[in-house]
Amino acid sequence: MNKLSAIPRSFRLLAISSYVDLIENNGRDRLLSRGRVLHAHLVTSGIAGLTRIAAKLVTFYVECGKVADARKVFDEIPKRDISGWVVMIGACARHGFYQEALGFFREMNTEGLKLDAFIVPSLLKASRNLLDQEFGKMIHCLVLKCSFESDAFIVSSLIDMYSKFCEVENARKVFDDLGEQDLVVFNAMISGYANNSQSDEALNLVKDMKRVGVKPDIITWNALLSGFAHMGSEEQVSEILEMMCLDGHKPDVVSWTSIISGLVHNFQNEKAFDAFKQMLTNGLYPNSATITSLLPACTTLANMKHGKEIHGYSVVTGLEDHGFVRSALLDMYGKCGSISEAMILFHKTSKKTTVTFNSMIFCYANHGLSDKAVELFNQMEATGEKLDHLTFTAILTACSHAGLTDLGQKMFHLMQNKYRIDPRLEHYACMVDLISRAGKLVEAYEMIKAMQMEPDLFVWGALLGACRNHGNMELARIAAKHLAELEPENSGNSLLLSSLYANAGNWESVVRMKKMIKRKRFRRFLGTSWVETV
Repeated sequence: MNKLSAIPRSFRLLAISSYVDLIENNGRDRLLSRGRVLHAHLVTSGIAGLTRIAAKLVTFYVECGKVADARKVFDEIPKRDISGWVVMIGACARHGFYQEALGFFREMNTEGLKLDAFIVPSLLKASRNLLDQEFGKMIHCLVLKCSFESDAFIVSSLIDMYSKFCEVENARKVFDDLGEQDLVVFNAMISGYANNSQSDEALNLVKDMKRVGVKPDIITWNALLSGFAHMGSEEQVSEILEMMCLDGHKPDVVSWTSIISGLVHNFQNEKAFDAFKQMLTNGLYPNSATITSLLPACTTLANMKHGKEIHGYSVVTGLEDHGFVRSALLDMYGKCGSISEAMILFHKTSKKTTVTFNSMIFCYANHGLSDKAVELFNQMEATGEKLDHLTFTAILTACSHAGLTDLGQKMFHLMQNKYRIDPRLEHYACMVDLISRAGKLVEAYEMIKAMQMEPDLFVWGALLGACRNHGNMELARIAAKHLAELEPENSGNSLLLSSLYANAGNWESVVRMKKMIKRKRFRRFLGTSWVETV
């Protein structure tokens, strides 16, 4: 009989290290009920309050998505010092509870505890993923105040954060301010350049690191490959592969995944499949990231045959059960028009996560099955699964497609008030579409004006489309003006405004618009549709 099955029956005391292993196993496999039984045993045994055990229990509950339970364990630690906060904030940041991580830090501050160097990377990761620039820069100020700026791990985290915010100049300043850069810091800056389409600068930095005696590793070369691949520079990708081999590094799974991802990103889908086959020929086995990167090629081509082949491969290799692979498969079946296959796959998923729930809600929303989308959203909320910004994008999309104005507005407020998720551009685009479709054009325009960020083309496009349907010329002109600034080469917006003028009988404006389109030599692209069936 193994230890795990013995505990609930005999309640036999084990060594502390054995309990630690059991808690970690339950957390890794998200075995909430077993973990709760073990926790009860630890409480009755009088050892649940030990710092090492309590820290593992906190992490276990966060891994299972039960942040409130993790907080209860945290509050019961007899001597709660900075190390307890390090565990709590770190666990939240590692498992995607970024808003909670920032909340715990603010609470820690109110208790008068000073910033600890071990917490900083977790806080920077949270602000990076929440796109909370203000908080991230505040942490940077505290880093300088506490003299942590010489810590290479913290510097790497700062570079990652600024790179994610597309502030590469600030990332480079942090890099340059560090007196002596090591391999980790160089790799962070190279990745920052590569992820912001500045691959030439990344390559120059590799040359600089060689000059100062720091030897590039496989991570360095993979960062370069990723950057050039996403830019669509196939010749330079080949050159990087050659340089990499000359430097003594053979391309690994990450290298090929970067190449495949770049090809899919640039709609070179057939080449992506060829790269996948070449990878297999070289004796390398794809991982979950490879499959997740390749599946969107099937959705772009609407090629169910390739998609089912990849699905079969993921089943044989055991990758199908990986959360992100399952999500990508749901997305592929949904976009290829096979909602029934997506439903079967979702319902046979034993460990449903936020990612799989989100994918299925999107599938229902995009197929006009708003009732099922709302039902699944309610089920997700009832199970206590973490709701994130994508969850609300999915449900708002469903409300928009079905014209559920009241429910959509309720969800928008729920997102902010209960779940403390700040609206992003995609949420505003859904809301503007939802409200303006209902004929509330002025209300939609007021929402746009009240946004805390600059509206993008999807927000203005939603308003312009609704203006055409409801014949509001004044707001149509405003929306078209902003779209012209955002997409100066797109003739579609001008044609839509011209059509609106025609519907209103304003033929003088129609002639003027057509002359402008002709003068600016806008290109018109024909729409195409292609679905391959099996």
